[in-house]
Formats: sequence, structure tokens, C-alpha cells
Amino acid sequence: MNKLKEAMNYRSLPNGEVECFLCSHHCRIKEGKRGRCFVRENQKGKLYSLVYGKAIASHIDPIEKKPLFHFLPGSFSYSIATVGCNFRCKFCQNSDISQGPRRGRILGAALSPEKIVRDAMANNCRSISYTYTEPIIFFEYAYDTAKLAKKEGLYNNFVTNGFATPETIDLMAGVIDAANVDLKSFSEDFYKKLCGAALQPVLRAIKYMYKKGIRIEITTLIIPGQNDGEKELAEIAGFIASISQDIPWHVSRFYPHYEMDAIPPTPMEKIDLARDIGRAAGLRYIYGGNVPGGDYETTYCPFCKEAVISRAGYSIKKMNFKKGPDNETLCGACENKISITVE
Repeated sequence: MNKLKEAMNYRSLPNGEVECFLCSHHCRIKEGKRGRCFVRENQKGKLYSLVYGKAIASHIDPIEKKPLFHFLPGSFSYSIATVGCNFRCKFCQNSDISQGPRRGRILGAALSPEKIVRDAMANNCRSISYTYTEPIIFFEYAYDTAKLAKKEGLYNNFVTNGFATPETIDLMAGVIDAANVDLKSFSEDFYKKLCGAALQPVLRAIKYMYKKGIRIEITTLIIPGQNDGEKELAEIAGFIASISQDIPWHVSRFYPHYEMDAIPPTPMEKIDLARDIGRAAGLRYIYGGNVPGGDYETTYCPFCKEAVISRAGYSIKKMNFKKGPDNETLCGACENKISITVE
């Protein structure tokens, strides 16, 4: 596990440089240097992953924690991460591990893909989630693990900022079953100033993941004064609905953290406003995240309005659906088809 892993999705350039195209930064990396994620290094004209097999976190989570509400509800997912990220979000909730490589050495405990799969199965997990940091930056590790998991009948999920290139999404298709994608804003300025990235590659990736058959859910962290305007929320909701009205939208409450610890928590009125805007755009499944109580996490049938899944935190209180003749999921009350993947 100490041997470096040659990277996927890169090309050699003149003068010993390489270009990485796992993510949309398309870093051109000189000999002995690293990409913007700080975990991929050019060594003598070849690009290597520095985090392969080095897990900084491994936990068993309810899949609802990802959050994935419409994929295997009520199941557990074995969650792993390495250090590093290709974004520099000033509001990052996991900055200690995502930004760690920028501040020093790469940490992580040896954990092989084979052991991840064994541990997932031993703990009755139905899926493996590549999460906490950005899975694209440890893609080789995630990809090898995911292929082994598929052979054992497990599913695979990405929790991602959506900066993957089409070439990387092509590799994901058929191996990664579901993804929760952060659509952080509908403003290029927001992405540039607060994330060190860009919006358009994220929009393209969401569309392409959906086209390739990856089950998509979207999360937007609503930050007061930054991305909470009615126009911007309507643009986000409209974009999601233009792909499919069945894509769930999680609108999450911001709490002060990292470099944005002077901004107050999101008023609940903004979460309610976002839900109303989403409904007006035609979205069928909208959830509030990081909010106490209420029905913000309940899945309602878009046809009869009965509760299909009632949740409290990350726990399922009640499920009311059935399987149809073609293995589709039906509302238990009106028997209309609902967009939830169950076994």
C-alpha cells in the first residue's frame, strides 16, 4: 500500500510537464510539482496519486447523511475519504482534512480497497460512499474500490462538488450508482471568489452524470448574503427542473465555520423561501437540511401528497411504498410511480 499509484486521466506534455484532466481545472503540472488539489504529483513526467490507499476517515453512516434520500433509503453506507480537495471553499465544513495537504504532509491510515469492501459487507452496508472530502481527487482509490464493490453486489456513491470532466464521468458510469452534487451557487463570481473554481463545469457535469444514468441529488448550502437571493434560487431550481423534476433538491442551512465564521446562520425563512421557489419551478422533492424538527426531511408523494418516507434526523420513522410489476417504486397510498430506488 506504500507504492504510489499512477494517475488516471492525464496526458504527457513537452518538457516533462503533464496535464491532469480528472477535474475541470486541467492542471498543467511541472516536474516535481503538484496540482491544485495538492495530492497529485508529477514525478519524472508521470502523474501519481499521493493518497491511494491512505484513508483519513472511514465510518458507517446512514445513507441519508450523504444526503441521499432517494437511493436505498434506510440503508447503511460505508464512508471513506482521503485528505485533499480541488476547491478552496471559504465555508468548508471539513477544512481540517480537505485543505490539509496545502498546509503540510499528507496524512492517512493504510486501508486497501479489498479491506474496505470486506468491512462494508461485514457491517451490513449496502453501499460504499466516497465522501467528506472530494472523491475526484482520490479517484483511482475510489474507482478500484468501487469495481471490487460491484463484484460483491454493493452499490457506490459519490458526494462531490461536481467538477469532474466528461472523461472522468465516463469512467464513473456503470461503477458509481448515485451522486449527491453540491450546486453551491448560480454565480461565476461566487465560485471564483469563495471556492476557487467555476460554475459552468459543474452544470455540465450534472447534466452529463444524469445522461449517463447516475442517480443524482443536488445540495445547495444557503449562505446569507451570498447565494440566498430569490433570483439566484430560482435559477438553481429552474436548472435542476430542466434536467428532471424528479431530481431531489436539498437546501441546507449554513452555520458559521472556517473563514466565514462571522456570517450568521441562515434564517429559517430563507429555507422556506427556497422550498417555495423549488415547488414553483416544478421540482417534486425538496428538502431542508441542517434544520430542527418540522417536515423538512419527509418525502411526499407528488401525486396524492401522502408521506412516503418520514424521517427524523438520519433515521427512518416510517416508509409507505411498494414495488410495481416492473420493479418500479410506487406510492403505498395512490400507487403512482415515485422516483426512489429501492431493492
